[in-house]
Amino acid sequence: MIVAKSVWYLCSFLFPYLLIFFDFTGFFVYLLVVYSVHQVFLAIFQWKLKFEHGNSRDKGILCSLFPIQASYFACEWIIAMAVAPVDSIALLSSDLFYDILRRLDGPTLASAACACASFCSISKEESLWENVCSSVWPSTNREDVKILISSIGGFRKFYADCFPLIVNKEVGEPQWTNFLEYPDDWTEAEYYGDVNELESISPSDFFSIVDVRFKEKPICSKVLCGIPNADGYNGWFYNCPFRIDLLTDRDDNNDGVVTLSVSDGLPPVTSMERERKDGKLWRELRDGLLLSWIIVNQKMKQAANLASWSPLDGQRHWPTDKDFVFRFGSVLSARDILPSQVVQCILIMKFRVVHTEEEGVPTTLKLTELSMQLEDMEGAHVNGRNSLLILKEALSCRRSKNYTEVLESCLRYAKVQNELKEEKIRNESRLDTLCILSGIAALMIFWYYVL
Repeated sequence: MIVAKSVWYLCSFLFPYLLIFFDFTGFFVYLLVVYSVHQVFLAIFQWKLKFEHGNSRDKGILCSLFPIQASYFACEWIIAMAVAPVDSIALLSSDLFYDILRRLDGPTLASAACACASFCSISKEESLWENVCSSVWPSTNREDVKILISSIGGFRKFYADCFPLIVNKEVGEPQWTNFLEYPDDWTEAEYYGDVNELESISPSDFFSIVDVRFKEKPICSKVLCGIPNADGYNGWFYNCPFRIDLLTDRDDNNDGVVTLSVSDGLPPVTSMERERKDGKLWRELRDGLLLSWIIVNQKMKQAANLASWSPLDGQRHWPTDKDFVFRFGSVLSARDILPSQVVQCILIMKFRVVHTEEEGVPTTLKLTELSMQLEDMEGAHVNGRNSLLILKEALSCRRSKNYTEVLESCLRYAKVQNELKEEKIRNESRLDTLCILSGIAALMIFWYYVL
């Protein structure tokens, strides 16, 4: 059956071009024949659906032996059941349905759940979504992470919260009046936010689940419980710039060191001088890196992905050019928290070239930094007190599966931020010019009355 359909698909692809070339009228005859044969194949496939329970087991074994054709079988089953009678669907085994659905990715599984009542019922199985989450975020295979996800509602809810990325459309045109001014008459409660609300938020309630991929291959998975060095309500954390460091380049031990080499898909680098000219290694890193940074609040039972999957921008670190710095992130709402109303969550990933081909060893890179911080429109770091409030709001903000929409949100923020910086520079230039002219005028008046 599969061989016959393959031959038929090949003929149906090549034959119309020959008909159009020789006879345009024959093309319409060809369409009629294709439709008729397609209906015959569909009728045969619907007849195959009405098999006994033993045959459904054989079909499941066939899917297990040929996993590459699993998506092909799944598509045929969905199409066939869309036109098949209800009685034929009832004859099928739920185990067969489960065996088909467990081979789908998250978006396809969610779409299949809308096809029929049977798929909708089976797609609610937590084991299906656990497989999906483990394929997207390898860190979810840890037992402590599984317990955490189960406590906030399960893998299905976790995927629905974390797979879409954060989108913020509150970034508007820059306002030059008091958009970024912190009034002098603000009280401490107005500046730092609602103290009662802050007391209900504890740094220990936040968990970070971080996964890094290069060319679809997992290279790093980290889980952080709480926020480091944030103990004590009146401690330095609440008044100092907020920052989470998962890795530091000051670590001298080799425990947990993340490296990339030629075997992972890196291009060989003969020398850093040549890399500065062609930039091949830089492009491979920029196009191949993927980052997911999920924060989970166990008390609120909510989770959100703060990363942008792909890098937003990056640069070579001066002066050695051996460090490659990439910036990921998202735009978070700071309404009623900061005057700017929005902030940017910046995720920094830094790789350092430790070996090149000219040293007689394969090209090797080491991951030296993986950190998170929040910055306002002026580029100032947000303190720990306001950061907790912003992260709490991020757990319930708008999300989207459209990466273009997410990227546009980040680019709009960068555009407004650059315009604000340019306007600030122009205002400072006008002020400097006014001060110089005032000084010259005062000097001229002084000499006029003295002389």
